[in-house]
Amino acid sequence: MSSARIAVSRHVGLSRAGASVAPLRREVGGGSGISIRGSRVAAKARWKAAFGIDRRIAGQLRWQSGISSSEPQVQAQQTPQPNPDTAAKKPLSIRLPLALALTLFTFGAGFIMAGAPAVESIRAMANPPTDAETLELFQPPTEEVAEIERNLFSHPLTKRLLADPKYIAARPHLKIPEALRHQNLTGGTLLGPDKIAVPPLQFTTEDGSSFVSIQYLGTALCGHPGIVHGGLLATLLDEGLARCCFPALPNKVAVTASLKIDYKAPVMAGQIIVLRAEMTKVEGRKAWVKGWLETLADESKGEKAFVLTEGEALFIEPKHAASLKRVVN
Repeated sequence: MSSARIAVSRHVGLSRAGASVAPLRREVGGGSGISIRGSRVAAKARWKAAFGIDRRIAGQLRWQSGISSSEPQVQAQQTPQPNPDTAAKKPLSIRLPLALALTLFTFGAGFIMAGAPAVESIRAMANPPTDAETLELFQPPTEEVAEIERNLFSHPLTKRLLADPKYIAARPHLKIPEALRHQNLTGGTLLGPDKIAVPPLQFTTEDGSSFVSIQYLGTALCGHPGIVHGGLLATLLDEGLARCCFPALPNKVAVTASLKIDYKAPVMAGQIIVLRAEMTKVEGRKAWVKGWLETLADESKGEKAFVLTEGEALFIEPKHAASLKRVVN
């Protein structure tokens, strides 16, 4: 833009200069040297008045603007753009194995991360804790639960059963891998503060003839306010009677074929209750068991247990029991 402005100025300047030549010639024709110099000075004055700049300075500006306008062209010529077609590419024999290795690594890492919890669960099922170890695994989460735990183990009935060589003491729900406990009703879903506050303490015999379970039932297990739900009592009897007969069956596992429940009295929440069971008959893969829920009583003080609920059940071991998937041994 500056070059164009100077060019226009130059054109206009020449026109004005041409207009001033005639007076100069007339003055020269008059033969006066002083008049010629005066005319030149007057011409310069008219140039400055018309354009506000001296003619020599205008020439310098035209020269500088011509240089500045030509510099980007020189730089553009000196900096050629790279041609992507001429870029070097690795041969296919290198790129293909590399892509395959990265793909396998990505999928392998993903499968390892996703399968890590399952590996831990399988390892825990293959190496469950012993019966004696389960008695020491539970850690009460609150002081209230710790108090329930102390009351359970300090009761005379618990001490007597622990000292009786006839019974094997355990907390079988703690044999379930922690990652799978949320899938178990009595060992995960119903276990916690205000529910089954501590894992049930259970005593079994090697021949499956007798069974005792001691558990605390909290206020979050109620049907009516303050009264434990009858469905939960049936669940406890179903599981307790089944555990009683497991040792007498060939593969130590069975499913419920029938269950009869008689509710004798309301079970108040917020207390420790006792489940007792006895196997009445066993034939091959079938076992009949009866049992009941009762209050926790200290016989040394003359207290007598009060029966709350009674039940009878028939359990049958499945034909494919040897390969049946289980989480508790």
